[in-house]
Amino acid sequence: MNGWFLTAGTTAGAVAALHAIAGSRDVVRPLLAGNLADEPRRVLHAVWHMVTADLVLAAAALIWLALGRGRPGGDTMAWLLTAHFVAYSGAFLAVSLAASWSRPLLRLPQWILLLPVAVLAAIGTV
Repeated sequence: MNGWFLTAGTTAGAVAALHAIAGSRDVVRPLLAGNLADEPRRVLHAVWHMVTADLVLAAAALIWLALGRGRPGGDTMAWLLTAHFVAYSGAFLAVSLAASWSRPLLRLPQWILLLPVAVLAAIGTV
């Protein structure tokens, strides 16, 4: 068993749960109640659920890798999952830093949850 992948997968699962529960309250409800036109509002709602599914599947893939070291293509999958979480972290960092907010890195702190998954998965591949 690969403990790094297991920790990365467990962390990713916790991130998915936080996304689904806290994000639903803090982001989705205000989004749906907002003044956006119906079509963009529904598209953003669907994207929200797509990200939830994506996070759950990424967590499952990392746990699957943890339980079966030496799977064909496992290292490639692990690097893709690492890149996946780096990209998610980068997106939040870029959006946060582009805003003219005070303390931008804490205003959208999602990158703080996503980046450790990438680091743990990367360590697990070596």
